[in-house]
Amino acid sequence: MPAERRTRAWHRPMTARSRAEEHRASTPLELLFDLCFVVAVSQAGVQLHHSLGEHEIAHGVGTYLVVFFAIWWGWVNFSWFASAFDTDDVPYRVATFVQIAGALVVAAGVPAAWHEDLRIVVAGYVLMRLALVVQWLRAARQDEAYRGTALRYAVGITVVQVGWILRLVVPVSWFGASFVLLVVAELLVPMWAERSRATSWHPGHIAERYGLFTLIVLGESVLAASVAMQEALGSGHGVGELAGVAVAGLVIVCSMWWLYFDRPGERRVRQFRHGYLWGFGHYVIFGSAAATGVGLELTIDHVTHAGHLGATGSALALTVPVALYLLSVWLLHIGPRNECRPIAVGFPLAAVLVVAVSFTPVAVYLTAAAVATLVATMVVATREG
Repeated sequence: MPAERRTRAWHRPMTARSRAEEHRASTPLELLFDLCFVVAVSQAGVQLHHSLGEHEIAHGVGTYLVVFFAIWWGWVNFSWFASAFDTDDVPYRVATFVQIAGALVVAAGVPAAWHEDLRIVVAGYVLMRLALVVQWLRAARQDEAYRGTALRYAVGITVVQVGWILRLVVPVSWFGASFVLLVVAELLVPMWAERSRATSWHPGHIAERYGLFTLIVLGESVLAASVAMQEALGSGHGVGELAGVAVAGLVIVCSMWWLYFDRPGERRVRQFRHGYLWGFGHYVIFGSAAATGVGLELTIDHVTHAGHLGATGSALALTVPVALYLLSVWLLHIGPRNECRPIAVGFPLAAVLVVAVSFTPVAVYLTAAAVATLVATMVVATREG
């Protein structure tokens, strides 16, 4: 192989990719990235299940939201950067592997985070973010047109990471305020950086990336519920009510998939000027999809008398995530203005009804069946074509 071709295989200039690029699809490296990140999602779900099962609701939900932000934001930043500057050469792949390592460190630190020790999670998170800083600095050096934007990203991300590290030593009373402040700072970095010059992220590629992660998170919910079902059957409980929960859970997850993927995501991405609201709003879609699996696990726990949450609490653990998923998919992915008025009203109404069935005096497995019926009804009502 000539020396010039060997150089190109090792290193390609990191210049912006075209938004008009045809047949832009997720790469095998991006798929590996997603699968490794879902390990952290799984760990967060395990700990949320344990907290809710022990009736530690406020602590469990609060910690879940904190940890899920670390997972989600690391994934988001890589995905948008890759959409604009993916070179798929050796330095790019190595930097991506470092980000994957950071995600796995976050996953390893999830159990400790539930005991209010965030040091491992922060270490993994900062590792992810600083690896991305290296990528931005490379883009700044090799693509003069986007140098200002890339340097803003690099500086902004670095400053916020210093904030996360310093936060480890602040008084406990500052925990909530400092977390919110740093989250706002993280969200503002892209808005500030893109004011120099908007990066050339690809709408079709971004829509596919978000769709694939939604698919993987839904699959994780199925896996979590399946493991809980297997343990329940292995303990000698009857199959009657468990079969009802299994069918209802399958209908719920399949309907959630259908509602998201029945509309072309690229169309909605293009309707948002910069894509911020669409991209940031998926925190709710991803988080609620993952939490739905926890809700199904807790439903099984209640049926088998293995949990301590109670009938209403177990029902709410399922209905609240499903309702949040319905509302977020409606607002961000389907678009209220893109639908006729009955359908536009139908989504918030369905979300309210889903939560309301938690307070009906019926068995929890029947609540799951009612939720499945409501979500499946929305699939029928919104079906295109």
